[in-house]
Amino acid sequence: MTVMEYLVQTVRAAAVFNPDVQVAPSCILWPDRDRQWESIIQILQTEMPELLVLGKYAPEKKTGPAIWLRCILAGVVDEVSIPKGRIPIFYLPGVSRQDLRAVESCPDQLKPLAELQYRGVIWSQINAKDWTILAFLKSDQGGLGLDVARDNDTKNAMQLALYRLIDEEVELLKGKHLDKDYFNTLLTGGDPVRDLLQWLDQGEAFKANRGENEWQAFVEVCKSQLAFNPGDEGVLTGAHKLAEKEGPWHMVWERYSEAPKRYPNIPEQMLKCNPPKDTLLWDMGGEEFHGWPQWNKDQEALLRRDLNALKDLTPHEARNRLIDLEKRHNQRRRLVWADLGEALLAQALEHLAVLAEMTANSLAAGSSEEMAAAYSHSGWRADDAVVQALAYVAKNEDIEAMTSAICSVYTSWAEEAALHLQNAVEKAGFPEEAVDASENVSYKDGECVLFVDGLRFDLAKNMGESLSKKGFLLKERIHWAPLPTLTATGKPFVSPVRDCISGHDVDVDFEPRVTETGKSLKGGYHFKKLIADAGWKILKGVEGPDGGTHGWLESGNIDHEGHDRGWKLAGRLESLLMEIEEQVTGLLSAGWRTVRIVTDHGWLLLPGGLPKTELPSVLTENRWGRCAVLKPGASPAIRVFPWHWNPNQYVAVANGINCFKSGLKYTHGGLSLQESLLLELQVMPQSEKAAQSVRISDVVWRRLRCTIGVEGTFEGLSLDIRKQPGSPSSSLALSVKPLKKNGTASVVVEDDTLEGSSAFIILMDGDGQLAAQLETTIGGSEA
Repeated sequence: MTVMEYLVQTVRAAAVFNPDVQVAPSCILWPDRDRQWESIIQILQTEMPELLVLGKYAPEKKTGPAIWLRCILAGVVDEVSIPKGRIPIFYLPGVSRQDLRAVESCPDQLKPLAELQYRGVIWSQINAKDWTILAFLKSDQGGLGLDVARDNDTKNAMQLALYRLIDEEVELLKGKHLDKDYFNTLLTGGDPVRDLLQWLDQGEAFKANRGENEWQAFVEVCKSQLAFNPGDEGVLTGAHKLAEKEGPWHMVWERYSEAPKRYPNIPEQMLKCNPPKDTLLWDMGGEEFHGWPQWNKDQEALLRRDLNALKDLTPHEARNRLIDLEKRHNQRRRLVWADLGEALLAQALEHLAVLAEMTANSLAAGSSEEMAAAYSHSGWRADDAVVQALAYVAKNEDIEAMTSAICSVYTSWAEEAALHLQNAVEKAGFPEEAVDASENVSYKDGECVLFVDGLRFDLAKNMGESLSKKGFLLKERIHWAPLPTLTATGKPFVSPVRDCISGHDVDVDFEPRVTETGKSLKGGYHFKKLIADAGWKILKGVEGPDGGTHGWLESGNIDHEGHDRGWKLAGRLESLLMEIEEQVTGLLSAGWRTVRIVTDHGWLLLPGGLPKTELPSVLTENRWGRCAVLKPGASPAIRVFPWHWNPNQYVAVANGINCFKSGLKYTHGGLSLQESLLLELQVMPQSEKAAQSVRISDVVWRRLRCTIGVEGTFEGLSLDIRKQPGSPSSSLALSVKPLKKNGTASVVVEDDTLEGSSAFIILMDGDGQLAAQLETTIGGSEA
């Protein structure tokens, strides 16, 4: 029960009578000499339609003079009606019980009400005194019986905060000591730390958007809890104290660190302050300086300088240096500056350290099969580290530093591996033949093949891990892409109609043909016709089987984006892979039993640009970035390999990771592990996965705090509030909280503008899998 509900109940209870010895009172008089209750009367009128007010004539507000109230009591006023079964309540601001009792000296404007003290009843204390706010809160005889301080500051704060107090739960107030700090905090919204951060963020706009009472209450809370006067000391002093994090300000800093993006202007205020830089600890990264954006900027500048210097080191020296830099800067990834996007180099450094570790192990050893085993075990992580690191940079100065770091350790590693693979294939033949002989691809009923152009090995690995975490079953199949590693050659190779395709000597574009008719697959028409004629359903998007047994869907823009964006493809990969994952989920939900994800080729990516091999155009019939068709009689010093679809036609391949065109940062077509080794994924729903039996049984909102209780098996589960249940990024909670041993948990939605909007209560396990969800209204009573 809230304070308002108890108040309404108590006022109405004043009219309770014994019908055996009494008649019903005609009205309830509510005298209030000091007008303490006046600020909440309009609110109470929504709960008590029988409540009328003595004052100037305003019938729309149920307010009028004494004679008007008498007329309502007599039932001769049509403009206001009293609900049936309710006794009228007359609130009398500025009037005391004694004013009514002294009939002879009673003011003329009150005389029409004086006799009602005999026909009606007066809502008063047991000692016949009028109810004050303090008395109502403290008294255990008709009041709430709460522990309330009696000093004047508390009384003033109590009256100012009354309109907030009436919404509080009585049970939650019991056992608390209610003093000026409590009421001031209540007046400012119940969250003084949030208000302080908003003031630091908004400055004068914060004060302008609040009434004088709320502002003064905010100032009093800050003075009491932080020994800080916002009005006198100002925003910059507050920003300085926040950055230093000393004493009670450490609590404020911790709160700021939980959601720094909600206060975007605070770093700007800190930048206007003068931090204590005159110490060696500043450059060493002492913890006492972590709150200063100036320190973080200096650390980023130092890291940028150190990354640029790697280009002058040997690969071995550069790797060791990257590991040392990681040890120094990794702490910054845990600070607010990383959340705000102000520590991008420190975040990228995590992946550069992985790159250093992976490239310390050369792949240039053994047969092509042994190289494939080493790359599929861990070598792919080097390529993944490159694109992950590049995804963090955008500014030219950061791009230059990242290029120096990556090229210092990656270029020679990739070059050595590519040259060794090319030598191995030149001696022992292309390994795809062994794959073909040992494993024939078969398609099950209800299987959809999803073709993704340019799904490199490392991307497929990451996607597989992500789908597995979402609860899907996965099977992996590693195989080699045919030469040249172009879409025209590779796409038919992974299609269900590969046995119906062959190459002709005149195919200088490496476009194979339909064996039976000789029609070129260029343009896609005859390729899709082959698939349809084989009984496959050609999908245009996420569709169900609709009676078909097999489906073919082409998706993904990875290769297209790579050619358009170069190394900047790295920044787009996360969203591109998410789109593919959503399609996989959609296809399985639509009724396909299995989704087989296949691709045509991988690619090479180097931010500084891949090295160039000279191949004059007069010697070629056609030329791509990494492969070419030589003119008859041309014999440059370059490797040639047979075309997969016609062994009588040869493909010229650039040495190592070189290109035939200058300035390329992204390309494919040649022979390297990155271009040629592919990972095929078969994805199936894990229908037999044991479901965790748990139910959200209780939900209670206290303003922006949500407390829940659950039933069932809840060990290891955590509570979150999300706008969209399946999207972790839509979380609205200040932080995710694990369930306690008693099956309860509580989280706070910090953004008070969301109060009243819909959201979802989420229970999830340690892997982020949803165990239960329930729709709710933020700030609502119960869901």
